[in-house]
Amino acid sequence: MSYSSGKPRSGARHCLNAGMDAPAAMFRTVLTLLLGLGVALAGDAAAQEGARQALSAWPAEAVLGAASLAEDLKFPNAETVDALTSPRMALVKPEGGGPFAALVIMHQCSGPKQAVLSWARKAVERQYVVLLVDSLGPRGVDSVCYGPKAGVNFFRGVRDALQAAEHLRRQPFVDRDRVALVGFSWGASVAVMAASRHYVAALQAGKGFAAIASFYPLCSRVLPRNGPPLDVVNNDIAHPLLVLMGEADTETPASDCIEKLQTLQKAGAPVDWHLYPGTTHCWDCAQLDGFSKTDVRGHYVEYHFREDVTADSENRLFTFLNVTAGRR
Repeated sequence: MSYSSGKPRSGARHCLNAGMDAPAAMFRTVLTLLLGLGVALAGDAAAQEGARQALSAWPAEAVLGAASLAEDLKFPNAETVDALTSPRMALVKPEGGGPFAALVIMHQCSGPKQAVLSWARKAVERQYVVLLVDSLGPRGVDSVCYGPKAGVNFFRGVRDALQAAEHLRRQPFVDRDRVALVGFSWGASVAVMAASRHYVAALQAGKGFAAIASFYPLCSRVLPRNGPPLDVVNNDIAHPLLVLMGEADTETPASDCIEKLQTLQKAGAPVDWHLYPGTTHCWDCAQLDGFSKTDVRGHYVEYHFREDVTADSENRLFTFLNVTAGRR
């Protein structure tokens, strides 16, 4: 799959309301795109200027079609957190009958790793039920770091998260009204998209989340080569959203998020964020300290573990969750 930077086509912008009547031809275009033609990220000055214009959302039928390119996941039964010794899909709970608040955790672009396992354990210690999702492994996918594979794309991830929430709501030890979502990197972008009422309705997989937290998401405009642009951030956020970002993150730059979040906040959306100075992508990934790569944009990126930032982000996360979806 190949990538490039470029302008969105002038006739391909679809805002939230206009996109509802998109013709069948657009639906076919979207499906063709996600089956293998690839995407581009807005990287040059002209494209970034385009990203400052009205946020662009895909029509409902295209959203559901994109999410349906891969089959639904089968979610596990509950087990104790002590049984979760390696990163994998798992439903873990505190001791007792509850009902507890619950979290869906969405992983980074290469699947569940040690960092998300650590977050799952922290959540259970704080009396949350956790469903750690694996959108990749059950579908035979190793990574979506450089684009969709085998039908696993952002919309499939959002549908996975929504279906995971419904699985949690069917558990007798979960409070149905206190289910939240936490995502990291790829999963963080999924989380931001799951805050959109339009996308939740379009995906027909449940009512969404009481609150959403997003760690270092991609917020730049995605420019499909043969379809309309797509903004990860939408303009119809109705439930509390917390976004945590690193100032030195060159993989998913915070600058792509902050302007959009500020605009939404000024319009009254329940969004909040925090920027960590001198902090890179994946600051909570102790096992990736010093890791470097060339990312999808062709940028050289490095990860540096920050124990202090990880501790602070833990406090911010659970303070946010306790207020919005936590204990009663």
